[in-house]
Amino acid sequence: MKHLFTLVLLTGLSGAAFAQNYKFGHINSQELIVLMPERDSAQTKMETITKDLQEQIQAMQLELQSKYATYQQKQATWTAAILEAKQKEIQDLSVRAEEFQRTAQEELQRTQQQLLQPVVQKATKAIEKVAKQEGFTYVFDLSTGGILYFNPEQSVDILPLVKKELNITKELPVRSN
Repeated sequence: MKHLFTLVLLTGLSGAAFAQNYKFGHINSQELIVLMPERDSAQTKMETITKDLQEQIQAMQLELQSKYATYQQKQATWTAAILEAKQKEIQDLSVRAEEFQRTAQEELQRTQQQLLQPVVQKATKAIEKVAKQEGFTYVFDLSTGGILYFNPEQSVDILPLVKKELNITKELPVRSN
């Protein structure tokens, strides 16, 4: 009798849980971030840093090419000691250039992450605020690729609501297929 009562109670509770209206929303957070002015500022900083690093890499490559050209032109007239010193100098410069390029790439990735982190946090907070205000049970991020299917008739695109929350009037560029 006690088990029957528990079964009836659980069945009633689970039925009530299923009877609730869940409100689903979706957003492409990457599209939102593209529209945010803070992202444009971060992008401009990244472009400046990238340009500076590329100029340094290019200068090192030009120096390497110049030393190698001089080596090829004069190797017949140099003594063994000079040849060995010049070969080592070229090799060391080549290693330094490769190391700098690797380090520069790592620095660019770290800097991009640091610059975009506040933008992503602001977007996330705005999404959460809108979701709470509008009573959404779930909001799915379409940009992560984890959603295999959603019915747009039963899910609300909250991008316009979040844009409004962030006072963004900018529109996404029209995609051509």
